[in-house]
Amino acid sequence: MTDIHPTAVVSPKAQIGVGVHIGPYSVVEDDCVIGDDCRIDSHVKIARYTTLGPRCRVYLGALIGEEPQDHRFQPGTVAWTTVGADTTIREYVTIHRSPFPERYTRIGSGTLLMSFVHVGHDAQIGDRVTVANQTAVSGHVIIEDMAVLSGYILIHQFCRIGKLAMVGARTIIRQDIPPFCMLAENECVCGPNVIGLRRAGYDSFARMAIRRAIKTYFFKGLNATNALAEIEKTPDLLPEVRHFVQFIRSTERGIMPGDPELIALGIRGVDEEKE
Repeated sequence: MTDIHPTAVVSPKAQIGVGVHIGPYSVVEDDCVIGDDCRIDSHVKIARYTTLGPRCRVYLGALIGEEPQDHRFQPGTVAWTTVGADTTIREYVTIHRSPFPERYTRIGSGTLLMSFVHVGHDAQIGDRVTVANQTAVSGHVIIEDMAVLSGYILIHQFCRIGKLAMVGARTIIRQDIPPFCMLAENECVCGPNVIGLRRAGYDSFARMAIRRAIKTYFFKGLNATNALAEIEKTPDLLPEVRHFVQFIRSTERGIMPGDPELIALGIRGVDEEKE
């Protein structure tokens, strides 16, 4: 049964699913779609052209789909914000729609945005991503599935963070982070996200192949062209390693560097995984 508090302001032009709860003083504007069994706390604003998938949970004070902080935005522009099913948006998260007609800001399914996260216009965040408190995702950023971002991270516009990457707290991301990598608090790649790979169900063979690719690219002292060529010499290259290579080849902002201490040590901190 749908439960809308009497003080909430819900547009008659919004589509509200079955079993939705909307708390006190929340606002749902025109042209919004709220999926079944969503729960929206008090003082939340769901701005125009926003879609929430089923079973989303939106906490106090969040702002979803508001006009972007961009001088190019023109009032009346039709652009959308979509949030996938089973996503959790904690207190005071802000998510902005695109300033460009017919464009999207997208948040995937099963994603967690912790308190005070900001997601800028045209950002694309994948499924089962975790973004911790106070992290700022600038416009046009792409975050692939299952990436984990710690708190207080600043991400420059147009950067990409690859699948299952993990980023340490208080870092400033100016360039792309390839899939499966860990970025330490010194803002350098320090090896593979082994724990994340295990939790995601990658077997030891796949983890080892990913580890070798990361070692070759970041810690053998090769330039990018030679490192990628070396990785591609491997027979029967796994799809995950192909994705790692293709991600790097398609970069426009460049790749965040490897940890210089590990390079100086001759890659001894990232030896083969012991099973």
